[in-house]
Amino acid sequence: MRIFRVLLVLAVAIGLSACSSGKFKSYNGPEVTRVEVHKSARKMYLLHHNKVLRQYDVALGFSPQGHKAFEGDGRTPEGVYIIDRQNPDSQFHLSIGMSYPNANDVQVARASGKSPGGDIFIHGRANRQNDRNRGRDWTDGCIAVTDKEMEEIYSMVRVGTQIAVFP
Repeated sequence: MRIFRVLLVLAVAIGLSACSSGKFKSYNGPEVTRVEVHKSARKMYLLHHNKVLRQYDVALGFSPQGHKAFEGDGRTPEGVYIIDRQNPDSQFHLSIGMSYPNANDVQVARASGKSPGGDIFIHGRANRQNDRNRGRDWTDGCIAVTDKEMEEIYSMVRVGTQIAVFP
């Protein structure tokens, strides 16, 4: 019986260590105090105050010019938002959500008789084959990076962090 318990404990330990080597990384560096996305340069920066900790190339919405006006326009929002959630079960290999739409976004969309949409995330690549071949800017308005980069970003950026998206 004792040998069975030892083997069981070893099996559980091996299983847990295998899980930790997956998409959930740990980060022990300086706090990310701000995320900046520069749409025209297709760059995202994770900052600790004024110091750039990491930079990434990004893909944007399929119609990247201008601020998101309504659901389905393919634009990535511009402005200052907050990272408001983390989704470990994303269909896009991890994701962190932005607080879009804000009150102004809702007002602008409704004035046009449309919905502002929502569910704007920073996420990894699509798991669906047809989304992988949509071109440089392929999301519906989100900000996409590689899966490996998303694992790093997910470990570094906390809920409550400010994100500024520039044209």
